Amino acid sequence: MHLPSTDGIELTVHDLGGAGAPALLCHATGFHGRMWEPVAAHVHGLRMWAPDMRGHGTSATPLSYPFVWAGFADDVLTCLDGLGLDRPIGIGHSMGGGALLLAEQRRPGTFAGLWAYEPVLFPPDLRPPGDQNPLAEGARRRRSSFPSFEAALENFATKPPMDAFVPAARQAYVEHGFAPEADGSVTLRCRAEDEARVYEMALRHEAFAHLGEVRCPVLVVQGRPGIPGPGTVAPLVAETLPHGQLETHHHLDHFGPMVAPAEVAASIDRFVAGLHA
Repeated sequence: MHLPSTDGIELTVHDLGGAGAPALLCHATGFHGRMWEPVAAHVHGLRMWAPDMRGHGTSATPLSYPFVWAGFADDVLTCLDGLGLDRPIGIGHSMGGGALLLAEQRRPGTFAGLWAYEPVLFPPDLRPPGDQNPLAEGARRRRSSFPSFEAALENFATKPPMDAFVPAARQAYVEHGFAPEADGSVTLRCRAEDEARVYEMALRHEAFAHLGEVRCPVLVVQGRPGIPGPGTVAPLVAETLPHGQLETHHHLDHFGPMVAPAEVAASIDRFVAGLHA
């Protein structure tokens, strides 16, 4: 389905099925909503939807830059209002977790609970100095087109981090993250410059400073400690939240939902069961 968000953006929202309490699943930077399909296949007791956030998948890209992260909070709230979801469960990975927390801060009491895998929230003293942003630099160097879907899939199957993804996650990334061209080639839907700007603006939102305003239960999930990135601050995020808890999966990295979807789904199931205990 398609829903109008702010800034003239039309969002694509995917119905992931299931039965039970409503849940909105939000993806990481550079991905799209259908990346959650392998996890959703193992989740029990949730009725699930997943949007393509602005600039990702088949959702529209803002006409003006930069990608202020308040826009991702707008997208979350647009989905909840458009779908008519009352106190759903929020499930987010990386940028998706940050967007959910921003939305809950904007509209307190929106979520019954949040499950966030390494959400992107950096306190000011842990942000890189100046304009240093290796992720943005890497995004601008990303290859944006391939001769075919098959060529793209073959490429990602042999290169980290996607060589560690379960095949269904890698397939979803390629099939729904690339657009076919008239000559048979395929092009990334999330443009390299757009992805880079999302990374740059990730260090400028103030969600961390307002974590004390999030009153719903939040499970902050991290992969192996010590890997640079959002996972390094996950314990601090959990500690700062009024009702935060930390769960660590020592053998996973930042891409845990795509590497171990059944394990991630089991974590979500436990969290949801705890909310209803």
